Amino acid sequence: MNTLALGPQWLNSDYLITTFGLIGVLLIVFAESGLLIGFFLPGDSLLFTTGLMVTTNKIDKPLWLVCVLVVLAAVLGDQAGYLFGRKVGPSLFTRPDSRLFKQENVEKAHAFFEKHGPKSLILARFVPIVRTFTPIIAGVSRMQYRSFIVFNIIGGTMWGAGVTLLGAALGNVEFVHKNIEAILVGIVLLSVIPVAIEFLRARAKAKKEPGAATEPSARAPQGRGRHAKR
Repeated sequence: MNTLALGPQWLNSDYLITTFGLIGVLLIVFAESGLLIGFFLPGDSLLFTTGLMVTTNKIDKPLWLVCVLVVLAAVLGDQAGYLFGRKVGPSLFTRPDSRLFKQENVEKAHAFFEKHGPKSLILARFVPIVRTFTPIIAGVSRMQYRSFIVFNIIGGTMWGAGVTLLGAALGNVEFVHKNIEAILVGIVLLSVIPVAIEFLRARAKAKKEPGAATEPSARAPQGRGRHAKR
C-alpha cells in the first residue's frame, strides 16, 4: 500500500508506520494527545492507516491488542497533558510564541473547553490541534481529577479504538484500497472542518465588534475556574 504523502514524508502515515512500526504509532498518539510538540502530528489518518495495515497483515499484531495499546497511549497522553497543565497553570497563557508553540492554539482550546465543559475531552479527540491542548487546559482549570479520568478514558476509547476499527473494517473493501489516497485526504479535511468553522465564527465576531479590546479573548482562568474541584 502506497498512500499519498500529505505534506512532508515524515508526516505521511504509511511512511511512519512502515519505518517505526506499532511503537512509532503509539508514541505519536501519546504525543498528539497531550504534549505541546504533538499538535502537528497526523492522528486521524495514522490510526485509520494502522487499522487498515492490521487487516492486510502489514502490522503483525492482533487487532484487539493494537486497539488496546492505542487507547492506552491516548489516555496516558491526555494524562500527561493534564498534569502539565496543573503544574504550569496560568503561565501557559503568557508563554511567548515560538516555532512549535502558538498562543492562539491555547486560546482556541480554552474557548472550546469553556464552551463544552468536561465533555470537551471527548469532542476534542476528533479535532486536530484542539485535542492536544484541551487536556492541558483542563489541568490549568484544575478540573476535578475523577471527572477528568472518566471523560479521558471515554474519549480515548472512542477516538483511538474507533478510528482504528474503522480503518480495519474498511481494510477488506476493494474500493478503499483503490482510493486510499483520496480517503486519507477526506479524513484530514473532515477533521479540519471544525477548526475552520470556529475560525470563521471568530472572524465574523471580530468584524461585528471593531471596538473590542485587542487583548486575547481567552484568558487564563482565575482561581480554580468553573470546572475546578470543589
